[in-house]
Amino acid sequence: MSTLSTPSDAFRNANPHALAAILEASETRSIIAATDIFDISGTKLWASNQPVSSALQRKLLDRKLRQPLESCLIAEDGVSTLTLVQALKALVESASPLAPLLRQHAARLSREAAQLPLHPVAKLLLTASQTARPQAFEHAVKAMALNGALMVGNGGDTPEIRVAMLCGLLHDLGEMYIDPKYGEADADRAMDFISYQQLVVHPHVGQLLVAQLTNYPSVVSRAIAEHHERLDGSGYPHALHGDKLSPMGRLLAVTEATLNAVQSPFSQLMRASVALRAVPGEFDLNWVGKVSQAAGKQAPAEAVMEPEDIQARLVALGSVLTAAENNVATVAAQTELPAMKRALELSQFLLGRLRAGWNESGMWNPRAMLSAEAAEVEMMEDELYFRLRGVQRATLLLAGQLPAPHAEALDRLCDSFAMG
Repeated sequence: MSTLSTPSDAFRNANPHALAAILEASETRSIIAATDIFDISGTKLWASNQPVSSALQRKLLDRKLRQPLESCLIAEDGVSTLTLVQALKALVESASPLAPLLRQHAARLSREAAQLPLHPVAKLLLTASQTARPQAFEHAVKAMALNGALMVGNGGDTPEIRVAMLCGLLHDLGEMYIDPKYGEADADRAMDFISYQQLVVHPHVGQLLVAQLTNYPSVVSRAIAEHHERLDGSGYPHALHGDKLSPMGRLLAVTEATLNAVQSPFSQLMRASVALRAVPGEFDLNWVGKVSQAAGKQAPAEAVMEPEDIQARLVALGSVLTAAENNVATVAAQTELPAMKRALELSQFLLGRLRAGWNESGMWNPRAMLSAEAAEVEMMEDELYFRLRGVQRATLLLAGQLPAPHAEALDRLCDSFAMG
């Protein structure tokens, strides 16, 4: 385990959203001060062993603390390894699309979950999540299980499996520090730009939390920072490329994308397989292959639409993609504003990656329906429309605040990305 680094100013003020979740949990859980809580000037705000309450929230208002609040509190009866084992068992026995993949490794996953080291800060935040944001806690358990199962299936040893499971369990702790209306763990595919703008920082916040407030090895905090990154540089928050991503970060990115694709209990793992392969070069093919292999063992889904309807929509999608490419090229040729140019260069890059996936899929070919399952074609179509909305959000985020005429032009342009 790494040594605990000195906390930065990022945690000297109590985050109002994390504090609200902790206080909500304290209504049904025993959460107390492990030490006296002082502000930066040495004034004692809360006594050791005193249960937290709304009075603490008032005392912390606009106060910079000597030690981060998270390091001063403990959840006495909070999430434990037994909680994790029980939640894992329920997931394996459920109708989740993940269950068939997890069942073959259930015994090993249960054994390792029982041995995971739960640092007091992690236990506190997981307890708050379980109580105040149960969907986020369920997402964390799924990520713990899937990340661990993929590592077991890859022949990982016990330390690797436990680290993989910890990465999955802790990867979205940064969402606790975002307004919950923007931080729903399973909302990414329907997220508007404002929500995306808020959520895009959570991998960095999660990294800081784990690196500065716990003693977990650095491989864990690094993977958390990278779980929305992509090998081709199209991810966030830092648009890392290729060998800049750690091995555990590559695994966690596949796990997160898989969970994002199968949010509905009626989804199939094939939808995740399609999403992971929609744009070549985004994900580590080793992990993609394991998800696709598991998907291939499940019964194929039935298409919702008739083949003729699917083909008509694929033709429309091809037209939308072409229009987006042409519109970006036209606007890029007309603007001299540096911020606008950077945003349009990103659009062109992302649309180019999407075009590569479109070409590789063969969906542009009218004969595609003769060689592909209709349900898979539907899934690919849905995924490409989702990716177009992603281009829209990423472009607007990079552009930032623009002068009114440029902002209006960019808004009009980005609207063409989301016509699906």
